[in-house]
Amino acid sequence: MDQTTQLVLIAAAAAVGLLALAAITNRQRRERTAATRENPFAVSTEGEKRCPNCGMGNLWTENRCIACKAPLRG
Repeated sequence: MDQTTQLVLIAAAAAVGLLALAAITNRQRRERTAATRENPFAVSTEGEKRCPNCGMGNLWTENRCIACKAPLRG
């Protein structure tokens, strides 16, 4: 193999490495921004009371938690 072919192969390998690095960095950036972005679905806790035992949201009309059956205050 002559010297020109070796240089072309080295340049091609370097280009592939740089493209892979760019793809990995871009994916990590997208994952970070997706994790910090707010959820598009609204969640309301109005009309709920939290169970002091497990933290489950229950309707105000419930006397016992729907998850752990602990008594609810109020």
